[in-house]
Amino acid sequence: MAEIERKFRLSSAPHEIKTIPGVLVRQGYLYFDEEVELRLREKEGKYFMTCKSGDSLIREEWEVEIPFWVFGGLWFKTRSVRIEKRRYVIDGPDGLKFEIDIYLGSLRGLVILEVEFPDEKTARKFKLPKEYNAIEVTEDERYKNVHLAIFGIP
Repeated sequence: MAEIERKFRLSSAPHEIKTIPGVLVRQGYLYFDEEVELRLREKEGKYFMTCKSGDSLIREEWEVEIPFWVFGGLWFKTRSVRIEKRRYVIDGPDGLKFEIDIYLGSLRGLVILEVEFPDEKTARKFKLPKEYNAIEVTEDERYKNVHLAIFGIP
């Protein structure tokens, strides 16, 4: 399934997230190259394996929930390529959801806003409200989570 998403680096976390609980997300990468990523993710006591391909605005994504024993059996293989973040979801304009990731550990201080869109036209027309002090990083490979896990904050 295609995922149509734009990413923005925020200078700080928006004040709206102070009133909502965030969700801890742990991700580790089993395989990656220039075209494909295979990752494990733990989120809210559930475990997932995800394959992503492509880059920038439109990426193919396949995700399946897996049992803990599969996650636990593979998690150790990701030990050198992991990230942790706390995710907050707030309502954006036009019925869009804003996912704000506050990174932890060696990526502490990094704040990324992701917006998923129903189609490419909507994504390309979207303007982030000015109150978000942000730069767009959708096309910047350095802000892919796998790249952050390997190299740290750009």
